[in-house]
Amino acid sequence: MQTVVRTLTFAFFALSLAVTPLAIAAPAQQNKMKACNEQANEKGFGEGKGDERKAFMKECLSAKSAKGGGGKATQQNKMKTCNKEAGEKNLKGDDRKKFMSDCLSA
Repeated sequence: MQTVVRTLTFAFFALSLAVTPLAIAAPAQQNKMKACNEQANEKGFGEGKGDERKAFMKECLSAKSAKGGGGKATQQNKMKTCNKEAGEKNLKGDDRKKFMSDCLSA
């Protein structure tokens, strides 16, 4: 009998550890859903728009937030753009460093 109680106690404990991260992540997902709903309504994809709204919501919800790690691609794009501009202006040495610093921080 004690073995059954211990096993059940351990099982409930393990289950609670597995569910906790999901409970913490839920508010962030809910906030993202709320923001995407507001954007959809602003763009005219109201509740009755069907496939158009569904496509917009899928894209919006799958997009990475700026602070959620999606910034890496943005930073790479910024670097490419700034590097290209510096090349077009034929900047060298300290002038190039200053330009790149200003461009990347903008």
